[in-house]
Amino acid sequence: MQEQFVIEGNHKLQGDVTVNGNKNAATKMLPACLLTDEPVILSNVPDIVDVRVAFDLLRSLGAEVEVLDDHRVRVHAQTITSYALDRDLCQRTRASIVFAGPMLARAGSLVLHPPGGDVIGRRRLDTHVLALQKLGADVQFNGAFHMNADGLTGADILLDEASVTATENTLMAAVRATGPTIIRNAASEPHVQNLCHMLNGMGAQIEGIGTNCLTIQGVERLHGGEFRVEADYLEVVSFIGAAVMTGGEIRIRQADPQYLDMAALVFRKLGVTWEVDGQDIIVPRGQPLMIERDLGNQIPEIKAQPWPAFPSDLMSIALTVATQSAGTALFHEWMYNSRFFFTDKLVSMGARIFLCDPHRAVVHGPTVLRAVPVISSPDIRAGMSLLLAALGARGTTAIRNIGQIDRGYERVEEKLRALGANIRREPVPGTGPR
Repeated sequence: MQEQFVIEGNHKLQGDVTVNGNKNAATKMLPACLLTDEPVILSNVPDIVDVRVAFDLLRSLGAEVEVLDDHRVRVHAQTITSYALDRDLCQRTRASIVFAGPMLARAGSLVLHPPGGDVIGRRRLDTHVLALQKLGADVQFNGAFHMNADGLTGADILLDEASVTATENTLMAAVRATGPTIIRNAASEPHVQNLCHMLNGMGAQIEGIGTNCLTIQGVERLHGGEFRVEADYLEVVSFIGAAVMTGGEIRIRQADPQYLDMAALVFRKLGVTWEVDGQDIIVPRGQPLMIERDLGNQIPEIKAQPWPAFPSDLMSIALTVATQSAGTALFHEWMYNSRFFFTDKLVSMGARIFLCDPHRAVVHGPTVLRAVPVISSPDIRAGMSLLLAALGARGTTAIRNIGQIDRGYERVEEKLRALGANIRREPVPGTGPR
């Protein structure tokens, strides 16, 4: 049975909301549990589709996965009983690729089918393969990746791009390799830092956390422990966007605001501000919503770049918010060539957006958004962006293919409803049991 969100827009949001743990951290910290034969407990783990797929991948390799109370999960990979990941599970999540590093380090072998995930353009795997080969792995591809390593040896590795998942894969292989490893041009996103701190807590020796140069001294074994998945800053900004799109006022609790400095700079260009109160974010009503021109009265360019610059995963949210800001802004997404292909749906709702090419879009606002009968979510972030647009639109919109949104947001409709949104989850007509 397929499901959809039905949203009656133009209801101001009001109240408190607590976001869940970072999807991109949880789906890497779970495979990291394979690096030890001792139990590992993770707290603040989001109950989302991609995490449940990670559970199934772990179980398929012989690990015990027990869901405890209040978003806590216990993983015990005492023994590895399989060296091949299920094809269908691999195709359900991009994060299946990061099982390579820990499995090579722990078991010396893995058969991995090409990973799935969002359809937002080409997502290369070359960086992963080159880095693992530098550590001593043999990687062959024949419809699936056949990876083997008779022990891994530390190396000086320059990543050919600052790939988040390739950095994480290389890290998890290197922590149990013989000798030192240097990873240059490493990604430094919050979820990479979260993984590094977890690994160090298990006995790894990683230096340079938060920079683009990581130094790892390999150790013979790691131990278990208990670690927290930090707040999902992408979900935090999504709720900031929801408040702005509806003209509401909300408090986002336990938001880990230390990761939001660049988002604050970019959203200020769109006339959006918020306040920090301890670990909480307060989004006030009455936002200026005026696009700030660059020096010389130039149209500002909002560009996705590697951390600590503005992340690609927030481009769809920022673009949607810009439809409500007075002025013109250029959005430049250089990483993924399909990220902006959802903008035609915003145009159908009344937004003024000119798609220059697959990587650049010009937004001119503000515009009054009108509900459309049915739209479909193409990926996680575009789906959430369309949901924000529907919350601020006049009329009722149905969003389908919401399994994409569920991959990254836990029960988002319940959180929005608690803030005053008129949203419900229901079966898509004609798709129920006969």
